[in-house]
Amino acid sequence: MTLPVVQAPIGSATTPALAAAVSNAGGLGTLALSWTDSGRCRLRIRAIQELTSRPFGINLVLVWPQFERLSACLEEAVRVVSTSWGDPAVYTPLIHQAGAIHLHTVSSAEEARRAVEAGVDVIVAQGWEAGGHVQGQVATLPLIPAVVDAVDPVPVLAAGGIADGRGLAAVLALGAAAGWIGTRFLLATEAHVHPDYRALLAAAMETDTSYGSIFDGGWPDAPHRTLRNSTVRAWEAAGRPAPGERPGEGEVIAVSHSGGAQVRYGSDLPTPGLTGDIEAMALYAGQCIGLAHTTQAPAEIIARSLADDARTTLERLSAKTDLPHHMGAQEALGVGTLTKDQSRCPTRRR
Repeated sequence: MTLPVVQAPIGSATTPALAAAVSNAGGLGTLALSWTDSGRCRLRIRAIQELTSRPFGINLVLVWPQFERLSACLEEAVRVVSTSWGDPAVYTPLIHQAGAIHLHTVSSAEEARRAVEAGVDVIVAQGWEAGGHVQGQVATLPLIPAVVDAVDPVPVLAAGGIADGRGLAAVLALGAAAGWIGTRFLLATEAHVHPDYRALLAAAMETDTSYGSIFDGGWPDAPHRTLRNSTVRAWEAAGRPAPGERPGEGEVIAVSHSGGAQVRYGSDLPTPGLTGDIEAMALYAGQCIGLAHTTQAPAEIIARSLADDARTTLERLSAKTDLPHHMGAQEALGVGTLTKDQSRCPTRRR
């Protein structure tokens, strides 16, 4: 990893091609595998390895037991494992025994402290601006410095609200080691998203998202941020009724080529091959969506939209202050400063 950009695990929108492209561009690609059987986990990991020789990561949600999937991933020589939504303590020793590093997502400074006490190597601090499933309700701006101060010198990655170089520069200034970016990569060429979903994302503004737990099919009691669509508006108009009393609940709104049904209030995001009322499905997106309007290759997103923009921002700020030269853009971004060994991924400084 030569640039401070980590592609967040964006559920079923991730693909081996996306993760590999991000890693090849100097970031760290990540593959979401929480609901994938262990045999298919192996196949998807091998597909990434055929596309890149650079490090990449996998993500597992700890609401469900993940020992079998984790073992399969580690046996396939995955060396970066991220976890979220649960206690990382029982998984950390297994990850370390395999020579891998453990990243864990938190939503508070206290949660970060507990993760570090459990042996986690890198903390991902997620602000509530983030898209997809969101663990807390603290915004990124106050959360990042609080977590950085709580776990120093353990590296902290900043998640939530980052879609361009200005956001990346901001979280670096707050003490983060890198940006953990999801929504922007939904518009990557390799993202596995339905064309209608892609179009809705490209047209959305920062005011178009909704935070709540309405799309609970398959993952109950898990707050999330999505685009405010017809399903959300109908539920709001009905007085926000409880599950079981919501308008259109259980109605099939889309089907796959194989005949698989997607029902209203389901938690799956729209992927290619579905037909039906795509707009009514769970359209995960963060508040930064208003900054992302075009589909681009991952390398272009990283180089132009993120790294180059961050350099320009930091150089402009440096020119307006009395900051010494060693705090300039190149150093802040880590360009040209990492050794070959360090480029694998940030690790805890022992």
